[in-house]
Amino acid sequence: MDAATPEMPMTEPEFDTEGLFNDDYLYFYRELTDARSEAEAALIWDLLGLEPGVELLDLACGHGRLTNRLAARGCRMTGLDYTQLFLDKARDDAEAQGVQADYVRGDMRKLPWENRFDVVICWFTSFGYFSDDDNRRVLSEARSALRPGGKFALELNNITNLLRRYQDTVVRQVGEDMTVDQHRLDPVNFRSGVERTIIRDGRTRRIRYSVRFFTVPELREWLHQAGFRDVEVYGDDGAPLTAAHDRMIITARRPPE
Repeated sequence: MDAATPEMPMTEPEFDTEGLFNDDYLYFYRELTDARSEAEAALIWDLLGLEPGVELLDLACGHGRLTNRLAARGCRMTGLDYTQLFLDKARDDAEAQGVQADYVRGDMRKLPWENRFDVVICWFTSFGYFSDDDNRRVLSEARSALRPGGKFALELNNITNLLRRYQDTVVRQVGEDMTVDQHRLDPVNFRSGVERTIIRDGRTRRIRYSVRFFTVPELREWLHQAGFRDVEVYGDDGAPLTAAHDRMIITARRPPE
């Protein structure tokens, strides 16, 4: 990082939800995320052994890119997200595709269900936004929302691979518009802080957020402490995780009672 780049304070988790997840996010990232959605839905279906009629919660579902595709395969889908704009887009897309999905606005740290779902998924680095206590609470809430014997799946960066390619600056461009992300790794709290500059239609704005990084042993311990068992780890192709995988998937099961 250039010595002139200002320091980014990392004393507390910083996450500007409204500033990050809005129309700008869809404008710059929807094409990128939608391009991978069909393959990801197929992987979820195969890896978790889904079948028509399974009741599934998509935690932090965004604009429903996975929720609607899994609904089209026959799952009984519920998507939860905090951002109303994303939920509206998800409902519009579901109607256009002729699929049924229930979309709920809410906080993943306090879920309104208990013992309801066969499967809960949390995809595309949607875990790690909060303090460690609140991140642990997300895991506990996911367990409570599952029926006994139900399965939970997290998809996020494979930190073993990511640290080798971690960049101080990342630029994404759409036409003449762009986002410029300046990254700063906090090795003490193991969080990646981002200052994002958004330049769109001649206007500029800046937001800050940070996301927690996790190792596999740490997440395994957290899942066990949240009451899960049978923790398994895969790469983004469904094969056993290696250092070469960009992303990882961790599955766990709520024990039968």
